[in-house]
Amino acid sequence: MDHVASSAPDARSVPVCYRHPDRETGVRCTRCERPICPECMVSASVGFQCPECVHGGGPAPSGGEGGGTARPMAAARPRTIAGGTMTADPRLLTKVLIGINLAVFLVQLAVGESFTQRFELIGRAYTPLLPGIQGIAEGQYFRLLTAMFLHGGYAHILFNMLSLWWIGGPLEAALGRARYLTLYFVSGLAGSALTYLIAAPNQPSLGASGAIFGLFGATGVLMRRLNYDLRPLVALLVVNLIITFTPGFNIAWEAHVGGLVAGVVAGYAMVHAPRRNRALVQYGTCALVLVVVAVLTLVRTGQLT
Repeated sequence: MDHVASSAPDARSVPVCYRHPDRETGVRCTRCERPICPECMVSASVGFQCPECVHGGGPAPSGGEGGGTARPMAAARPRTIAGGTMTADPRLLTKVLIGINLAVFLVQLAVGESFTQRFELIGRAYTPLLPGIQGIAEGQYFRLLTAMFLHGGYAHILFNMLSLWWIGGPLEAALGRARYLTLYFVSGLAGSALTYLIAAPNQPSLGASGAIFGLFGATGVLMRRLNYDLRPLVALLVVNLIITFTPGFNIAWEAHVGGLVAGVVAGYAMVHAPRRNRALVQYGTCALVLVVVAVLTLVRTGQLT
């Protein structure tokens, strides 16, 4: 349960950062308990502290020389704006996802093309190195997921992993681990489903781009919620979309668009859900997106079989 501010004179439903009054936040300094935005958060051994407390100039903790009533640290555990629990390493899952992608890429290099063809996204087609007809329409639904961790070359994985680090790390810190991981997989699966629905059945597709575009979309929603300047993110997204639709790059635009739309929808639910039944709204919205993914998958399977 989130700690509710008792000192805000206007009784706002969501506190604002004490250093940036135009930015709403659900995170508090673990020492002085003042609201702090992501820009002001400094990682501490437990949770996050504000810059003043880190440098020793902040108010005394509750129950200390500055007065106030002492209470257990657990009661003041900081929460993200989405209601997630703050952790000592706010980028842990991003590092894990990057590690998994790199490990799978090494397996691709070691095993060869047969491994890639076995797990990449393909609707229904003959493949050179595998026997018989392969594809999702043949019941290989795992390809919707496994294709998210495959890459087509060094440049492909390098660009995707750099994007995941730049976008995913801050978003994980803002949402919390469970919500971040849910968003990642929902976006990736949505991108896979749209690719399966629209692309030619013999067109292979692979890469983490669908999930990463979902993180782009959710980051935009979060930045708007916190009144951040959206222009840098919009410029980066426009450049990516131009590359996506430029002939000759051989990019599965369906995965990018599907992931982006799912990321915006799920991200909006994450950061705008009311505190009452917040988790239900957040995960319920993600579940609805997955229902759409399942419906699109079944419709396309019916068309191909």
